[in-house]
Amino acid sequence: MNSGVFTEFGPLLSEEFTVTVVDLPGFGNNHNVIPDQYSITSLAEMIRPALPDDCVVAGWSLGGLVAQQLALSAAEKVIGLVTIASSPRFVSDKGWPGIDPAVLNQFQKDLGEDFQKTLDRFLSIQAMGSETARQDVKKIKRSVTAFPDPSLDALAAALQLLSDEDLRAVIGQIRQPTLRIFGRLDSLVPTTAIDNICQLQPQSDAVVLSKASHAPFISHPQQTADIIKRFMATRIQS
Repeated sequence: MNSGVFTEFGPLLSEEFTVTVVDLPGFGNNHNVIPDQYSITSLAEMIRPALPDDCVVAGWSLGGLVAQQLALSAAEKVIGLVTIASSPRFVSDKGWPGIDPAVLNQFQKDLGEDFQKTLDRFLSIQAMGSETARQDVKKIKRSVTAFPDPSLDALAAALQLLSDEDLRAVIGQIRQPTLRIFGRLDSLVPTTAIDNICQLQPQSDAVVLSKASHAPFISHPQQTADIIKRFMATRIQS
């Protein structure tokens, strides 16, 4: 995905806050900017100079991994963290609920054969379970395709990150106020993982949207914005 996914959601926050959207390296307007080593650490280091001082970093899905890393490695700039449908570890592991590794392996295989078909399938999973799934998929696709196509190398590397990256051992070191927003119908970050995540970072706040899937800011934009505003008012600005 690219920053186009926030086209309609961003204005709900920019009424009260300065909102800066960032395309991950290899995606959107940064489709031709790719680090030599595609890792969460290298992505965070490339994004770090673009962060305003005293900012709250928000990340969706894979972007949530980068946001968590920024809270750790750019603590002098980051005063708060928001993750949306994200996790410190996406793939399922022993005693850890997550994405079936076989699903990610299939995506990586399909990607090299038919990018457009793979994108459509991935988008359908984002919204699966939501009452407005069909509209959500159309909305995401319309916004995302307004930007340049991603680098295929970055796409493959990003899927590999979802398979390999594991921040479980370090998220307990995050000291900034943290809000974690989940969708109860999310098939990529299942609700059974929420307790595990909160145990690793017990000082974080968790909110579950009962009728949302993997893209709550698309299916329930106003509700998601209100949750973030409440967090900003009580945990950041107080």
